[in-house]
Parts: sequence; C-alpha cells; structure tokens
Amino acid sequence: MSMLTEVLRQAVEAGASDVHIKRDTPPLFRIEKKLGPAPFEPISIEQINAIVDEILPEYLREQFQKAHEVDFSHREEGVGRFRISLYTGEGFPVLAMRYVKDKIPALDDLNLPPILETLIDERNGIIILSGTTGCGKSTTLASLIELINIRQSRRIITVEDPIEYAFEDKKSVVTQREVGLDTESFSSALKRVLRQDPDVILIGEMRDTDSVRTGITAAETGHLVFTTLHSGTAAAAVPRILDMFPADEQDQVRMALANNLRAVVCQRLVPTIGGGLIPAAEIMFNTPTVKKILIKNELRLLGAAIEAGGENGMQNFNQALYKFVKAGVVSETDGMRFAPNPDSLQMNLRGIFLDEGRKILSSL
Repeated sequence: MSMLTEVLRQAVEAGASDVHIKRDTPPLFRIEKKLGPAPFEPISIEQINAIVDEILPEYLREQFQKAHEVDFSHREEGVGRFRISLYTGEGFPVLAMRYVKDKIPALDDLNLPPILETLIDERNGIIILSGTTGCGKSTTLASLIELINIRQSRRIITVEDPIEYAFEDKKSVVTQREVGLDTESFSSALKRVLRQDPDVILIGEMRDTDSVRTGITAAETGHLVFTTLHSGTAAAAVPRILDMFPADEQDQVRMALANNLRAVVCQRLVPTIGGGLIPAAEIMFNTPTVKKILIKNELRLLGAAIEAGGENGMQNFNQALYKFVKAGVVSETDGMRFAPNPDSLQMNLRGIFLDEGRKILSSL
C-alpha cells in the first residue's frame, strides 16, 4: 500500500472532508471544519514529487508547468474519489484534496427544507446554489440533479471543473463534461452546450460574464439551468452577478435575471448539539415581490423580501437558525454565533417578532 493510499484511507475513516499535503509537515485533516495534523511523519519534497507524478493526469502536466496550479479528479483504488487542487507554494508543490462521496445523498438526507424539492419541477430558468467554499452547495446541487434523473425523462448536460459526483442514467440521460479532459475550457464548453439538445444544464460555477450570459441565454430559450455562485447570502447573489459586468450592461442583465431567475439557495454549515454539521439554508424564490424589486433596481430590499416571504417558502439565515434552536438541533450559543443578526434571533427566541421585513417592503 502506497503512502498516499494510507493517508487517504485514514482520512476517510476519520471523517475528514479535506486533506492537505505540503513539504516537511505531516498531512493535515479537516474534520468538522477543524484542521489538525494526522498521525504521520512529516512528508518530504521527494515524497510529494512522487505523489504528483503518480496522480497528475498526463493532459495537465504541461499546464501545471506553465500555470503552477491545476484542478482535477482522482480515484484512489479501494478508498474513493477526491477533488484535487495542485498548486505551488514557495516554489514547491502543495496538494489540497477534498473527499467526494460516491453516493449522491438524497435531498431528504441533507436536512434541507422540503420545499427545495419543488425546484426540479421548473421547466426553464436559473437556479443558483450559493455560499462560501465548503458549505455543501455542490452536494445540494448534485442531489437536485439526481432527483431529476430519478423522476423525469430529461437530457442533462453538465460542465464541471472538475467533476465532483458521478451520475448514472436513470430516467434521464446524463452527460458530464470535465474541463481539461472533455473540453478545452469552460467557455468553450458553454459556447457549444445549447447545440447538444439539453433540457437541463448544470454549470459548475458562474465565474465570469461568459458563464452568466450562457446561463441567461439558455434560460431564455427554454432550458433549466442549475449553477453555483460564491456569495454570502441569497440577497447578495444578484449584486454579485451584476458586479461581473460593466456598468453599461448591468441594467440589461438585471432585467434578464428578473425574468429568468427562479431561486437562490444559500447555505452555511452549522454545528449540531449531537455532533456533526447541518446546513442552514437561506431561500429566495423569484416571487412577484422579488421580481418587482429586481425590475425597479431596489436590490437593498431583497433581504426584507426574503424575511417576509415565509408564506412562499422563503427564509433567511436567522429564521433557519431559529427553527434549529427551537427544535433542539442547534444550541442557542451556536445559533447566536452563526446568526447574521444575533440580537434579532435572541428576540425571536424570547417570543418577540417585529416583522421588520414587511415594514420595509411597504415603501416598495
């Protein structure tokens, strides 16, 4: 058994989400968000070079030499799949390896609000899973795609960098394309995806104007688009997208989002009383109120619309945390620690609800 195999095997057995390997230090495991050294001797640069030589795909070797950073997938026989980020630090290779579970979890098993299941019934439009790195948005996205795959007969095409979960055809037909392996670049794949007769398109990440334009065009032409975005809240997703564009294009993009956005789901992982993590989800649907806010460019009101939109299935992080604390899933201390507005959460837990969202929206 190679050293890498043993490191990854112990990481999986310990429940680590990530493994970090750099020269002259033991491997580091991230377990339930906490990073610490694994029970191994420090790894030499010679050992790291051997690992890189073993796992770096041939088609990426030249790119790594030029750019000094590449992402790819790796399957360690008998252990599992990992998403690898190989980069250099101080002139030496460093590895960040994220464990990707083979089994795509059911949406029910993720402890997310059941209303998210309704998203798969949309026939067109854009659905965004947002949050910071490591918040579980890719897993939620895979669960939604798998639910379509199980229940509906649709043509699904994904463009990912790299592929994180492997889908097997069920009722749907799924083709997964990995940047570097199946297509030269993200933009190249997205330029051609509409010619490939998709019903559902998964864009691994809205990372630039090209990916946003492709998503909007696909939605406008009758396709359902799933994607991820780095934003701290659901309300911040729209401004985050607009900021990618020059000022003279933002109004056009905002109007396109008003007509084609279906939902934004933003996640944060929160510690539970019983140990482990649970996703707190902020949910924004494109209700008539949200659409009006987008059209009138009153984006500052999106947070209020989410807070006041409970009857439409929306909730903000405070409201999600309130439910967890009241249900005894999350401690009040952790609820306060993760709440965007801890004072408001504390008032809610004491039975005081000011309904500020509706008051703010009354000016719309």
